[in-house]
Formats: sequence, C-alpha cells, structure tokens
Amino acid sequence: MSAARKHTALPKAQTLIEALPWLTRHHGKTVVIKFGGNAMIDEELKAAFAQDVVFLRHAGLKPVVVHGGGPQISAQLDKQGLVSEFKAGLRVTTPEAMDVVRMVLAGQVQRELVGLLNQHGPLAVGMTGEDAHTITATQHRPTIDGESVDIGRVGEITAIDTGAIQALLDDGRIPVVSSIARSADDHHVYNVNADTAAAALAAALNAETLMVLTDVEGLYEDWPNSDDVISRLTASQLEKLLPELSSGMVPKMQGCLHAVRNGVETARVIDGRVQHSILLEIFTDEGIGTMVVPDAPIDVHGVPEQGES
Repeated sequence: MSAARKHTALPKAQTLIEALPWLTRHHGKTVVIKFGGNAMIDEELKAAFAQDVVFLRHAGLKPVVVHGGGPQISAQLDKQGLVSEFKAGLRVTTPEAMDVVRMVLAGQVQRELVGLLNQHGPLAVGMTGEDAHTITATQHRPTIDGESVDIGRVGEITAIDTGAIQALLDDGRIPVVSSIARSADDHHVYNVNADTAAAALAAALNAETLMVLTDVEGLYEDWPNSDDVISRLTASQLEKLLPELSSGMVPKMQGCLHAVRNGVETARVIDGRVQHSILLEIFTDEGIGTMVVPDAPIDVHGVPEQGES
C-alpha cells in the first residue's frame, strides 16, 4: 500500500522539481499581470487567477495586477440607459460615462479581485491610477480618416509615478490597479486602456515580466488559415506584424512591444481561458502562449540566451 502511494505521488515531485530553475530565476522579481477577458468573468477562472497570483507572491515574486473592465462597464452603461459608442476601437467616454467607468472599475471589479486575493491572506491592496498620481494622462484624440477626433475622457498616459506601488511591494502586498488616470492639473479623470497601462507600469517598475491574459492561445502565425501559435518572437519581428493584427490584439501587442523596448525582459500573451495559465507560463519548461523578447536578449550573466521557452 505504501509503495503504491509513493509511486502515485512521484509525478507531483517531478512537477515541483521542474519548477525549481524558474523559481530561482524569478525570485524577487516584479511581474505585472494584465487581468481581463474570460478570466475576469468566469467564476472558476477568477478563483484560479487569484490562486496563481498569491502563489507567485509566496514563491518570492512581486506580482502587480492591472485590470480594466469592458464587459462590466458596458453592462452598467446599458442599465443606466447610456449609449456605448466606439470609434477607432475606443469607447467614446462622456463625463456621465466616465462616472460609470470609475464606479465599475474601482467599486466593483477591483473590489471583487481584492476580495478573491485576500481569501488567501491580507495581501491585496486596491488602488487606481489616480491614487498618489500613479498614472497621469492627457486627453487622447485618435486620428480617424485624417482628422483628430474628440472621444471624450479617454486618456493617453504622459507619466507614471511608481512610488505608491513600490511601497506596497516593499511591504509584501499585492497592488491591484484600476486603469484610471488623472490629468496633470487634476481637473479631469480619464479612462485608460488597461493593456497600455499595464505595459507602462511594467516599464516604469523595471519589471522582469509583463503578462497579458487574453481570450486566445497567443499570437497566431497565420490566422485564420492555421491555429499554430508563435511561441517566441523579437521586438522587431512583432513590429513588422502589428499592421496585420486584429484590432483587439493591437493594444496588447503594442503594450508588449513598449515593455520590452523599455527594459522589461519578457512580455507574454497567454490564454486566460486556461486555468492556472500564469503558473504554466512562468514555472514550466514548455510555457504557453506567445513570448516577446528584446531584439538582442542578454541573460543575467551577459551571455546571449539560447532559445528559452
């Protein structure tokens, strides 16, 4: 009986041992995780996400969570009879809509996520980009058909102050950041794309890794003709692909590009529909999803890397 028990437990030990080099490599490093898509709506995926983030923290990493809340915002706007209009893939955000955005992100999505994380201990602290002037923005005016268009309270990030987030990390906490920003003069609050905010924070925090949860397996090589996922590509390779990408992937991949061009060692797009995808990506040899690396990746010993997963 005892021999059989020992035998069935062996794969667990092998799994833990496989994680050892990755645990060593990532220990003490900051990782910024963009939380979104199905992982944000499905109850089981939400719970698994919270477990993963707490696991990272207990494994010696310093996770920072950044979230948006598109579906929840749309639902609340509908409930209040406010029309959602999109231009150039961005939600036109009137002052009335901005009040709803703020309420949903900071009062609903963030609170729920903080609650899920804190089921595992007093770790998570919620904040928005407004707090301590963490994210400063100016009005974003996209160019559509050659003309600059006013889409309301949509922000373009102009500055990041990491002081409050760093203080929380130094205290062993998990910051949960809503993608809202203030103007430099404090007169306006802006809705900022959460992919963009996560990338800007990852660069400013000198994070080792940016992870973006999506509703696809990663970046496809030849969609829709094939569902083969590109497992790894350099910043320059990604830049060439950007014009061909679907609109939903553009801010995610632009964020990855910004991160690795500004000091972040790797940026990864992973499938948030897979339970524990974060742990699979960080702690296994195979990895999942698509990893973006700088054009000339150098490891900690100054030697060019040899095809990391």
